[in-house]
Amino acid sequence: MPGAKKRGGSRKVTTDELIQELHRTVDGLAEDGASRADLKLLSRSLRELRQAFRLFDTLRGRPKVTVFGSARTAPGSPSFRQAEEFGREMARLGWFVVTGAGEGIMKAAHLGAGRDHSIGVNILLPFEQRENVVMEGNPKLINTKYFFTRKLLFLKESSGIALFPGGFGTMDEAFETLTLLQTGKTHIFPLVLVEEPGDDYWASWRRSIEENLLRRELISPEDLSLFRIVGSVGEAVGEMQRFYRVYHSSRYVGDRLVIRIRRPLAPGRLEALSAGFADLLSGGAFRQEDALPEEADDPELAALPRIVFRFNERNFGRLRLLIDFLNGE
Repeated sequence: MPGAKKRGGSRKVTTDELIQELHRTVDGLAEDGASRADLKLLSRSLRELRQAFRLFDTLRGRPKVTVFGSARTAPGSPSFRQAEEFGREMARLGWFVVTGAGEGIMKAAHLGAGRDHSIGVNILLPFEQRENVVMEGNPKLINTKYFFTRKLLFLKESSGIALFPGGFGTMDEAFETLTLLQTGKTHIFPLVLVEEPGDDYWASWRRSIEENLLRRELISPEDLSLFRIVGSVGEAVGEMQRFYRVYHSSRYVGDRLVIRIRRPLAPGRLEALSAGFADLLSGGAFRQEDALPEEADDPELAALPRIVFRFNERNFGRLRLLIDFLNGE
């Protein structure tokens, strides 16, 4: 389930041109007299990303859900059991389960998914975080030195994200994901926050956001549409499935956003969409079309109908609501 490809210029840059640009950038570092420390950082980052891209290239066509949560969550605790069940259910539906490959929630999700459906993106720390038993010796384990490459890999390939209760790291991932969704710097996907029965971890988190951010108009009401708080694994799994019930993927073609859908809109539905979401237009109108000529590089998606419009590239919470509308919610 691919995400949105950001638009570029009118002419598509070729692979050879991109490789040449990379070469020019590397040569430029020598010309700039880059320090040894900076070169080491760049070299290690590129090696890590190359390794990860090579792995993910072998796993195309299978959706992936990234799971975040505390490494301190004890086996047998309610959150641990939920994460294990969530991993099991997502694997049963054919999804890969991606975690940081550590203990706690990460281990639980991988135990549920099983070795064949698990992908790990481990971080090498001074006190050496070991991979969990599911990822030990697993060819789908990626080791990273830097958090920024690790974060990129968590989101780049994900068709959805599930967060379970956690500490500073989980909060960091929650707000980083929301920031990227809010600003359109990542493809749009479902983000679910899974709460233990009877607990209010995420509900109190949301109250804090409403009282401290929304009340001061530091975020918009529509930004709260970018995530869902759920109280059961069934709801979490259902949210992942519902998001892709009609919506398939999206990409930019020039100044137009192209949303691919799994079936044409019912009669009158396009008119209702136009009436309800006109504020998202930067000009023109919503149109239902076939694949555009510029999408020839996605031949496997050619048969899908499209909703095409000039998106204002500002109200991404409203864009999420538009996708909910397409899905019949």
